[in-house]
Amino acid sequence: MRRNRLTFEVCIDTPAGLNACAGLVDRIELCSALDLGGLTPDPGLIALAAQSGLPGHVMIRPRAGDFCYDAAETTAMCASIAAVKEAGLTGVVIGARKGDALDLKTLTTLIRAAKGLEVTLHRVIDLLPDPIAAMEQAITLGIDRILTSGGAPKAVDGLAQIARLYSTANGRIEIMAGSGVSVSNLAEIADMTGVTSFHSSCAKDMPVAADLQQFGFAKTQRVTDRATVQAFRAALDHLAQT
Repeated sequence: MRRNRLTFEVCIDTPAGLNACAGLVDRIELCSALDLGGLTPDPGLIALAAQSGLPGHVMIRPRAGDFCYDAAETTAMCASIAAVKEAGLTGVVIGARKGDALDLKTLTTLIRAAKGLEVTLHRVIDLLPDPIAAMEQAITLGIDRILTSGGAPKAVDGLAQIARLYSTANGRIEIMAGSGVSVSNLAEIADMTGVTSFHSSCAKDMPVAADLQQFGFAKTQRVTDRATVQAFRAALDHLAQT
């Protein structure tokens, strides 16, 4: 029996990433600082994404570090969401934590600000001791999907938890596997979890000039690679036929 069509999201943090994804992906996640797990991108990248025609969701994360936000940071995130709406993009990616659980107050504020947009709960869920309870709260809040690596740094090491989330969700919320998802492990992740939505950077390492490293302008450089995006798309389409 053929699977339903599989969904392919790529996270990007540069204008070149838009070109690498053109015509191949179902959705892009716009970020800055992917090496930090993704922060809110700058207005220029948002504007370019809006012109690209690609369905774009924007990471709403004002800083690196924990996901515990004060009132000022929440206000800033709401302003970023307003900018996403004004640009005409289709969704936002959010998350907030309070202790060992989701910060429902902050999330409610952000979701209200995002009315009319799709909402993804990001991998803050992977830091929580009870992801099933967090998923149920996300469903109650009206969140559309959850991005998760199954409580592990890489999705391939969190397969049991991803499978449990997918099974328990039972179609009430989309479960999307992400972190380290690649052509080489795509089939294993799909077969072991049941998920049909996948998130990847499709990036490759690029050499960094010595002077940039010396002056602290760059430590590592990873770029979205169109050949890798094409290979991922082909692997997904093949998997969808099996």
